[in-house]
Amino acid sequence: MLAAAPPARAADYPTRPIRLIVPYAAGGPTDVLGRLVGEYLGRDLKQVVVVENKAGAQGAIGAEAAARSDPDGYTLFVTAASIFVLNPLLYKKLPYDPAKDFRLLAVVTDSPMIMEVHPSVPAKTIAEFVAYARQNPGKLNFGSAGTGGTVHLAGEMFKQMAGVDLVHVPYKGAGPALTDLLSGNIQLMFDTLGTALPPVRSGMLRALGVSSTERIADLPDLPTIAESGYPDYSVSVWYGIAAPSKLPDDVADKVKASLDRALNDEAFRASLVKIGFPPLRPKSQAEIDTFVNADRARWAQVVMTLNISLD
Repeated sequence: MLAAAPPARAADYPTRPIRLIVPYAAGGPTDVLGRLVGEYLGRDLKQVVVVENKAGAQGAIGAEAAARSDPDGYTLFVTAASIFVLNPLLYKKLPYDPAKDFRLLAVVTDSPMIMEVHPSVPAKTIAEFVAYARQNPGKLNFGSAGTGGTVHLAGEMFKQMAGVDLVHVPYKGAGPALTDLLSGNIQLMFDTLGTALPPVRSGMLRALGVSSTERIADLPDLPTIAESGYPDYSVSVWYGIAAPSKLPDDVADKVKASLDRALNDEAFRASLVKIGFPPLRPKSQAEIDTFVNADRARWAQVVMTLNISLD
């Protein structure tokens, strides 16, 4: 009877609503992505998926809540490169350990970032922005989704490479940071493609460069930061879906299969593209591990070069 229990559990799952924890404030890119994934999982698994925002501490509050939840498949977690890769490099003490507390079931997207400014900044190119920043040291603020995240480090990398004095203003999520950028309370932000595109296209913000190594189809006339005088500049941010590490394999397989169907579903992929997230194809567990390890090695070199520690 006990030997038959795991298959029966997987066969029955899910029998009640699933909680999907988003570790940032509502309105930001992680939240937008999470709600899209939750909507698909709900349809595919024929069960309600409730998105719960737990913002703060650069994703650590939401990560801890997910890590400490029952490993039964009824709590899933929208994670990002900053939570799985950057936080362990930047903080000596964390309330969670990505390697021990989670199993990453899918990598959904890997997105470039847009360097964008408020229209009050009299710069239309990166060269003009650098010149303006050097004329106004310490007077320009750049926002982020929180200290130590990819958005923050994208700004710190640019500061160092361009030799400019910019003031970092951390928020509890990219949504609040973007709101302040739109209102002119801050002047600059490195934002993910999904949330940057609408205000850039409407003229509410001005894009100066993209962080990828090649130009992007959504903004083909926008130069890369690399081609604008900083050839070593390259930043992207990935998002994935994780579960507590002790989640039984049979339930994990069922959730992963649903996520893989999403990544192969043309309507879902089109929805991702529409909001600015380049969709990835499903990865095996070995491929996911290789992907994360490569990203960790790249950022470890950046953190060491910048000599950044947030403890």
